[in-house]
Amino acid sequence: MVVHFSRSLKFFIPMLLLFASGALGELDKTTAYLIDEEITRHIQEIIKLRRFLHMNPELSQREFETSKLVASQLLSMGLEVKTGIAKTGVIGLLRGDQPGMTIALRADMDALPIQEDTDVPFQSLNPGVMHACGHDIHTAVALGTALVLSRLRDRIKGNIKFIFQPAEEGPPPGEEGGASLMIQEGALDDPPVRAIIALHVWPDIPVGQALFTVGFALAAADGFEITVKGRGAHGARPYEGIDAIVLASQLVLAIHTTLSRTNHPEDPAVVSIGRIQGGVRSNIIADEVRLSGTVRTLSEANRTRIERLLRDIARGVTQPQGADFVLRYTRGTPSVYNHPDLADILFPSLQAALGKNNVSPHPPQMVAEDFSEFSQRIPGFYFLLGVRPPGARTMPPLHNSRFLPDEKSIAVGIKAAAHLLLDGLAYQHRIEN
Repeated sequence: MVVHFSRSLKFFIPMLLLFASGALGELDKTTAYLIDEEITRHIQEIIKLRRFLHMNPELSQREFETSKLVASQLLSMGLEVKTGIAKTGVIGLLRGDQPGMTIALRADMDALPIQEDTDVPFQSLNPGVMHACGHDIHTAVALGTALVLSRLRDRIKGNIKFIFQPAEEGPPPGEEGGASLMIQEGALDDPPVRAIIALHVWPDIPVGQALFTVGFALAAADGFEITVKGRGAHGARPYEGIDAIVLASQLVLAIHTTLSRTNHPEDPAVVSIGRIQGGVRSNIIADEVRLSGTVRTLSEANRTRIERLLRDIARGVTQPQGADFVLRYTRGTPSVYNHPDLADILFPSLQAALGKNNVSPHPPQMVAEDFSEFSQRIPGFYFLLGVRPPGARTMPPLHNSRFLPDEKSIAVGIKAAAHLLLDGLAYQHRIEN
């Protein structure tokens, strides 16, 4: 995988200087106290904002009212605000009283086409649309962080850019959107962003805890469609045709068997076939079957290998039987990558904010996130925020109609984000002065 950092590598210095520059991961006690105080003062209004967002979810690239709300809140805090970035995206710039670089916090705003099945009084008012992936929590955390830090401008050594992104779940068919379009339209420019932070709610761990991975954290997500082309015939005379259904069945088994025996366990990959379409009647040998699936990989090398492997397997199954195939492979979002140098700087900050025992390393997850578009261009720091209610052993997963994160996670997320942003700026200020 090629990760592009361009001018942002200036953010880092050799490890010897890093450790010589003083203790990392600890804001001064006064600043940490003020952050806690501001969170306590404003958390109820932030929770009300989150509930309003949850009641009024909007699908990808249709976040019109959400973006208006976000922009109005940022303006009320005294931030410089730009709207209409990538259609419905919003950017708020908080300029600190002290000079320095610019660091960013990104939050996604879109909801999913799912009918909510919870019993909370603030459940979705939009039929068939729900914040089932926690983006309402992400938006609330970013707004809360902006509010808290706008009260502490005198302690900010540089600028903080708050990026509210539409269409993380993917733009509608035929439209361009999401993180890549925000970047094209200047989200990381004017002033240039040198590093970026993001979080995602995670139901596997309780409120108050977080998970972090150095290096590849989330997978690249690609899609494919294989059309098996046989020859039709009467169901009573199969020898006169080439049965595309039989070949497609063999192809499914061959793909999963070959992948399990050829992929190195230290560079994981997942291939799942989620749809099979073919045939017209029960007594007709199908002449064509389409298989559609997803490919999840971490490294660019494995991504390229599996695309080639799918083509080779399809050829090996179909052509000896006189059939043929067409493979359409579509590359989606790349892997989310946590740059090790930035992790060395900010991981202690996350531990200081939440408590050392509450932050754990974890293996890469094979879900995908288009925050990767940002972390391909500048150093990124992406962590998972626990939202499981205390005492609960399990909770409904992401993208589930009953997904309901614990709202106590909002204050935890604000505290973590505030520490990470201020520590990142303070670190760079210290090494440049």
